[in-house]
Amino acid sequence: MQRLLRMRGAGLALFCLLFALVFFLREEVRSTATAFVPEEGVPAPAFTGADQNGTIHRLSDYRGKWLVLYFFPKAGTPGCTTEACSFRDSLLKLKNLGARVVGVSMDDRSDQEHFSRKYHLPFPLLADPDGTIARSYGAAGGFLNMDHRYTFLINPAGILVKRYLDVDLDRHARQILKDLKTMGARETRS
Repeated sequence: MQRLLRMRGAGLALFCLLFALVFFLREEVRSTATAFVPEEGVPAPAFTGADQNGTIHRLSDYRGKWLVLYFFPKAGTPGCTTEACSFRDSLLKLKNLGARVVGVSMDDRSDQEHFSRKYHLPFPLLADPDGTIARSYGAAGGFLNMDHRYTFLINPAGILVKRYLDVDLDRHARQILKDLKTMGARETRS
């Protein structure tokens, strides 16, 4: 009988611990959901960051081009790999519309380099370990303090014209291609 009571007590303790964890995570997500995310129609926040090869990239480097700036939680995880490979596979079509792709996560440069090499990603992945770039776009502080999966479409004049805050990994690159065409991006051959 005492053994049964101890097992019930341990089960109750485990239940309470799980409940507290779920409550904490829910509050964490709620508090970060109100983080400042720039509105469409405003100048895109400036950024500077080093990519997987150590090359420095700035928002100003993309003046005159469309920029797909996407934030992802963690290099090499299944969802992030699906998203990155989708951009890789659509890159020629995006470039033909005058767009460039830049990924950002709080991973360090060596993680970005490994991820890029493993999946043959032909676009910059900026290392943002302190979250400076992510915070300026409201993408920092997601689950387990990793970046939110947000994407921003920035026009050639540097204006943020489209926010993707609820990304469907299976349709994301196609949606951006469609939106680029709707916004007047003209197809050229690069």
